[in-house]
Amino acid sequence: MKKIAIVGAGFSGAVIARELAQKGYIVTVFENREQVGGNSYSYVDKDTGITVHKYGPHIFHTDNERAWEYMTRFCTMMPYINRVKSTVGGKVYSLPINLHTINQFFDKAMSPNEAKAFVATLSDPRIDEPANFEEQALKLLGSGLYEAFFKGYTIKQWGVDPKSLPASILKRLPVRFNYDDNYFAHKYQGMPKDGYTDIVSSMLNHPNITVKLSTFFSKDMIDEYEHVFYSGPIDAFFDYELGRLGYRTLDFVMEKADGDFQGCAVMNYGDENVPYTRISEHKHFTPWEKHDQTLYFKEYSRLCTQNDIPYYPIRQTQEQEMLKQYVSKANNETKVTFVGRLGTYRYLDMDVTIKEALEVADLFLEKQTAPAFVVDPLA
Repeated sequence: MKKIAIVGAGFSGAVIARELAQKGYIVTVFENREQVGGNSYSYVDKDTGITVHKYGPHIFHTDNERAWEYMTRFCTMMPYINRVKSTVGGKVYSLPINLHTINQFFDKAMSPNEAKAFVATLSDPRIDEPANFEEQALKLLGSGLYEAFFKGYTIKQWGVDPKSLPASILKRLPVRFNYDDNYFAHKYQGMPKDGYTDIVSSMLNHPNITVKLSTFFSKDMIDEYEHVFYSGPIDAFFDYELGRLGYRTLDFVMEKADGDFQGCAVMNYGDENVPYTRISEHKHFTPWEKHDQTLYFKEYSRLCTQNDIPYYPIRQTQEQEMLKQYVSKANNETKVTFVGRLGTYRYLDMDVTIKEALEVADLFLEKQTAPAFVVDPLA
């Protein structure tokens, strides 16, 4: 039987493992943490019975029918709409910016057409071709909405001046001229009834799959396998010999209370002088459950250091140059395919992660081999 090694037991690794195991491959999954699930790991708090997303909120949303159908093979998906609020200047607004937000912010009662015309007048006339994120926002939104909902939050989230971020981040007007406050605009949206860890565990529950927890994979093991699918950090694979790629990491401070702390799952804090970016109250992610107590998490973003968990790839000029060099080295690997958020140094939502993992498995099953990258990390 042909042996496959998979490094990482998050969604990328679990999907590929399952697809190959079903076709008769003997798959060993190496996971350096004590549990499966990657950053989507969830658990039930013993004291309150609340499902906690340990590494931050995860809401499944997609337009990709295959990804949705694949997920729902392994779980009961409950209806869930993410309705995010933002506290700015002592007031609470709905996100994304919609007609309610605009009317409340400017103390008006405009119709959709009136609001469109009004927002158009807010554009900074001095900006013709925006050179950065801030100029793009000022051109699309004007200073009031930008400073309230984007500037402070962006500085806290990314630790940089918005002038140093590319204009391409904000490609179109981030405003809805109706009262739709569904944070996502995807066809399929939901929350797994029993959490994300249960899904990944179900994917890995196959007689041809062996999961080794708290176990590191080393490169000298590659020749023991027909192929390796690597979802760890690409720079770690090469022992950081070209340097460390930059990431943002998150710190969560958990607090417990009786009743309901904030009345919603996610509350952003747009003011720069508030040190955390948002507070998530996890019992609101499972509205079909009832809990007398509550757990809420203040979320702080900072630069990732050597012993931190990497969350968001920074991907600015310095990182892009280093990434090019790592990709060049990776392309010399004939038995390793780099997958997922860390393996390709890209920010990926869960649905994209699953879609790409399925495509990687499809290609390997068809060709009996796979290149270093099925999706170009530099694209």
